[in-house]
Amino acid sequence: QVQLVESGGGLVQPGGSLRLSCAASGSIFSTYAMRWYRQAPGKERELVALITGGGTTNYRDFVKGRFTISRDNAKKMVFLQMNSLKPEDTAVYYCNVYSDGRDYWGQGTQVTVSS
Repeated sequence: QVQLVESGGGLVQPGGSLRLSCAASGSIFSTYAMRWYRQAPGKERELVALITGGGTTNYRDFVKGRFTISRDNAKKMVFLQMNSLKPEDTAVYYCNVYSDGRDYWGQGTQVTVSS
């Protein structure tokens, strides 16, 4: 059984930064790709970034150059550093892992970008 707990969201002005954290428990963390998704009000949940067990990263175009995903396998943590935030980045951000034939999700953390 995998449990994911996100933290680090909040209210930030446009152009500001936030660092999201996701703490994982259970399973063999280091072998799994970890993903950050987000869901804005009235919109579908969308992939933001992923990082493989070996550290290879991939980003959606709308966050390239602004967001950085990283992981600490020893601590079973994954992070999302978000810089140059825009109002359109406002959403609930979710940590995700696909393991044992199913998706696991955290409870999400709210990010609000507003002046």
